[in-house]
Amino acid sequence: MSSRPAAGGGRWVEVDPARIGRWVEGFAGRHGPPDTTVREYGLLLTAPDGSTAELYAPPGAPAGDDVPGFVAHAVAPRRIGLLLARKGAVAVGVAEGADLVVSKVDTRYVQGRTAAGGWSQHRFARRRDNQAKAALGDAADLAVRLLLPEVAALTAVVCGGDRKAVDTVLTDRRLAPLVPLRAERLLDVPEPRHAVLVAAVGAARAVWIRLRDPAPE
Repeated sequence: MSSRPAAGGGRWVEVDPARIGRWVEGFAGRHGPPDTTVREYGLLLTAPDGSTAELYAPPGAPAGDDVPGFVAHAVAPRRIGLLLARKGAVAVGVAEGADLVVSKVDTRYVQGRTAAGGWSQHRFARRRDNQAKAALGDAADLAVRLLLPEVAALTAVVCGGDRKAVDTVLTDRRLAPLVPLRAERLLDVPEPRHAVLVAAVGAARAVWIRLRDPAPE
């Protein structure tokens, strides 16, 4: 389980779907039995001491009407697509439940920044931009090959890496069928490699929970 501060207050924790039932029991044990409210994103748990936990359903999973239903949907195996892009690297895959069943990683050189000034700096900048565009074009081709044949079976497409790079890849008209399946969450991943893609499966399936402590009196 990982934790990080949340913009606007509170903190995010990521919990494996198989552990979410025990996590809710622990929350109730620490703060008292919570009231459960169905929200668009999933469930809102409000404890007697004022603590709240917003349980976000994993991409492609329905929320359910109560905690048992939420857990059942969260642990159910789903087929999801993965698209990770950052600079000149891209990783594309398909996961069935917790298993990565289709994968491909491609790395293309993109020149780093130069300290030179004047025309030299502009020339290097143009070259770097052209290299980056070519890399993202390759990424779109890879997504076409691996994800489009799966589109009818996918419940969601989870992206990660650099948002601008991912957005650019998905502007390719051939990938239009994937856009409605794109999940809101964006995974924070380093430069895509096969090991990064494997780890991204767990992050894509995790239940994201926003915790807020009671407001001070």
